[in-house]
Amino acid sequence: MVWTKSTTNTILTPMNTDKLIELGFYTLPAIVTGVVAIYSFTAFLKNDENKRRFLLLKENQKQALPLKLQAYERLSLLLERINPSKLLIRVAPLNDNKMDYQNLLIHHIEQEYEHNLTQQIYVSDECWTMIVTAKNTTIQNIRKTSLNNEVTNADKLRETVLTSLFEGESATNLALSFLKSEVKEFL
Repeated sequence: MVWTKSTTNTILTPMNTDKLIELGFYTLPAIVTGVVAIYSFTAFLKNDENKRRFLLLKENQKQALPLKLQAYERLSLLLERINPSKLLIRVAPLNDNKMDYQNLLIHHIEQEYEHNLTQQIYVSDECWTMIVTAKNTTIQNIRKTSLNNEVTNADKLRETVLTSLFEGESATNLALSFLKSEVKEFL
């Protein structure tokens, strides 16, 4: 039995319905395959982008690591050079005046600090704060010692500052310990 279409109204006949169902059976797998292909392609692109980003980050870190290590080395040298026990031995008084010697020591500390000021971009804020605190504490200790009435000349200032170092750990040693522990974190 074959049904046909009437001229006045469009009526679906069993023959047309069968063709629509057959068309659906052919297109459904194609749609599913297309969706799977789009999902797979999107996942591949995302994975590839992440891989490129990782390789770029790895390359940047490879180039930045020597700069960071150099900055830590320079800052450790700064802390060693402003350590009062080494500073007082390296910088001898020019005359017997304790205030002139105090100013000379502070000048050397400030000069070392300014020479290494740019290294702060390679270290953490906390590490840089420790270094600045060590510098300021060292300067304050020298000033405080020079104001002592028992300190009468530059040699006595040297002796008193060195003696006060034996009473406790210097701020530069504390900052150096912090700097070393920070370097160990990323190595």
